[in-house]
Amino acid sequence: MIFNSSLFLLYFLPFFLIIYYLIDQKFKNWFLLFASVLFYAWGAPKFVFYVMGSVAVDYWIIRLMNLKAGSLRRALFWLSVLLNLALLIYFKYMNFFVDQFNVMLSWFGSKPADWTKIALPVGISFITFQKLAYTLDVYKKRHPAFEKFGDYALFIFMFPQMLSGPIVRPGQIADQIADRSQQENADYRLSGFYRFIIGLSKKVLIADVLGVTVNEIFALSSLQLSSGLAWIGAIAYTFQLYFDFSGYSDMAIGLARMLGFRLPENFNFPYVSQSITEFWRRWHITLSFWFRDYIFLPLAYSTSRKLPKERYLGIRADKIIYLIATTVTFLLCGFWHGAAWTFILWGAYMGLFLIIDRMFLLKYLKKLGKIPSIAITFFLIMIGWLIFRSQTPDEAHFLIRKLFLFQGGENQVWLNPKFWTMLVIAILFSFWGGFKKVESWIEKLYLNPGNAAIIGFSLIALLLFILNEATISSSGFSPFIYFRF
Repeated sequence: MIFNSSLFLLYFLPFFLIIYYLIDQKFKNWFLLFASVLFYAWGAPKFVFYVMGSVAVDYWIIRLMNLKAGSLRRALFWLSVLLNLALLIYFKYMNFFVDQFNVMLSWFGSKPADWTKIALPVGISFITFQKLAYTLDVYKKRHPAFEKFGDYALFIFMFPQMLSGPIVRPGQIADQIADRSQQENADYRLSGFYRFIIGLSKKVLIADVLGVTVNEIFALSSLQLSSGLAWIGAIAYTFQLYFDFSGYSDMAIGLARMLGFRLPENFNFPYVSQSITEFWRRWHITLSFWFRDYIFLPLAYSTSRKLPKERYLGIRADKIIYLIATTVTFLLCGFWHGAAWTFILWGAYMGLFLIIDRMFLLKYLKKLGKIPSIAITFFLIMIGWLIFRSQTPDEAHFLIRKLFLFQGGENQVWLNPKFWTMLVIAILFSFWGGFKKVESWIEKLYLNPGNAAIIGFSLIALLLFILNEATISSSGFSPFIYFRF
């Protein structure tokens, strides 16, 4: 079951909300947990037992770890980490590892190993990272362990955000799980409703429309794909990916607000970034902070302890530390996104430009000014997304090379008015955050809207809901891009 389906919009969500709002406060968490398990099991009945089983095991390991000290506490910590990583590696990466092993066997003329492909449980990457954040925060005593199993299970398995984030830390939501009665009011419900509809509209009316043409363009052969179409496809995919993923985040945040929860923001107009460094402070914010806090900073600290001198071969130690920590972090970030060489290549590409930023590029971009810096950064991001979308490194090379061959050709794809309209709207709504007044207005609207804004946007949201549902009913729904990860 997914948010942009008639099953969810017309049946699951209305019935769930009616019951949730009517039942007594003390039953709300249990009912939400039950609905979350049902929501997940509807689309992945075979995997719900694996996920819930791992949640139960994790809960008891961390509870025990929290009561112990010394080497036993450390052993239980590593047991939790390794169990979570083992599940992620098995379900997400074993197919990739076996494929690479078979490639190596082919070099020696051996037959490939027999292997039954493993299906990927939806949301496993996000669920695993949220569980690891909890394990690490409790171990480091940044947050106490949950006393009740139901509270921990709800922290991991709350249906608005468990499939594609935002990735939530225990300190961001534990108090709300215990008591959110002050936030269960009409303002939260209404603002949550229009936030959900904004996200739904991003997905259905913009991302899906762009996606149809993008798929047609990149399905063309090398002889059919002109450089002009390659540029249009690359630009459209850049906006498709943003509106698809930020649309999901908006829906998750909106649904949570309707239930009295406040989830962290996940996007902040990433395409107005003036550098790749700024981009990663605006794009998929909760993932960026996760890698920063749990991979980059510990790695940088451990590396600094091994480099006591100020310079090595004439290079300052802090730059060497940044280079090592950034490279490892973004290779892992790329591999987290998917079990393919293109994701690793994309992670290396992003890490490279972060290092170049640190070395010298930030200074030059600052001298160029705001608009040129945004244009250059957008171009670098677009090239990165071509790598991200490609199935193989050869395909990525072909698409990037096609951009700069400037080859003409007969237009093989009908670029209809609907596509151009949605592309213009996507560009408008992606870049208007570059104006400080707009950005502050959006922040106020999302975090502290006034009564007039709530009423006005609720009416607009109702009209958009009808339009979205009509679109879904007539053309069906498409899964979110990040469900692959």
